[in-house]
Amino acid sequence: MMGAGMKLLVAYLATPGGEDAVALGVTLARTVGASLDITLVIPPGDPADSSDANLSAILDETAEKWLAQAAALLPDDVRAETHVAVNENPASGLIAEAERLESSILIVGGSGGGITGRHSLGSVVNDILHSSPIPVVLAPSGFRHTGPARIREITAAIGPRPGAETILDTAVDLSARGDLPLRLLSLVSRDDLPRRAPDDEALARAIELSQRTLDAAHARLPESIGVSSTVARGDSVEDAVGTVEWHEGDLILVGSSRLAAPDTLFLGSTAAKMLRVLAEPMVVVPRRDQSSA
Repeated sequence: MMGAGMKLLVAYLATPGGEDAVALGVTLARTVGASLDITLVIPPGDPADSSDANLSAILDETAEKWLAQAAALLPDDVRAETHVAVNENPASGLIAEAERLESSILIVGGSGGGITGRHSLGSVVNDILHSSPIPVVLAPSGFRHTGPARIREITAAIGPRPGAETILDTAVDLSARGDLPLRLLSLVSRDDLPRRAPDDEALARAIELSQRTLDAAHARLPESIGVSSTVARGDSVEDAVGTVEWHEGDLILVGSSRLAAPDTLFLGSTAAKMLRVLAEPMVVVPRRDQSSA
């Protein structure tokens, strides 16, 4: 569960993806009453090398200039601070800074290449999505232009496998902080059904199991939170996601792969497939260490 004073760390570069991350940070901060820490990571220099020292000075000056540009994007109603972190590895630097600042969530933007569609993941974001100890929010491309002032609803994608409790806890916390309705979503894909059973029979069992999971999750939620649930089906995950109605201001939560180490995030195949067809921000939640839960 997230702490009382929520702090959101925004990974920034002076790129369109960096501006998308800032815009999403503003939307989330305004929705849940959080503050922002906008952070830029630069590589370390060797003080014994004069040419390297000069380069470091230039990098420091450039970083401060870029952060000033980021600060200029912020509205008056959102509290924020800017930080320069020094680390050879940008992903490690951001994670270390999130831990230092006791951030609840890390927000990142896209870059060139990677998954097609509105979510385009570069190498740094991919590294973060396979190592972060805190939830990571992915800003879709163009969010700086199309993003709403506030989140309108949270959709938590949960399934019958262990780990749904972690997603649900995070979703309930965000819903309560932002006074947001919560939708529970289960995806049933024919591609993921056992090959030995007839399609119709296997699909019916999968839908029944998904509905039981959703009903059990619904029973855990506080009465004060407006909750709906749906089971979406299709020949593939992408097809199933395409049958769901989405609106501007939706925020999607997904869990980590079973391959994730305890208390660590690992982007799974289902979430990656969802990213190909979704234009909404997505939160990837780390897998909880069940031994300490």
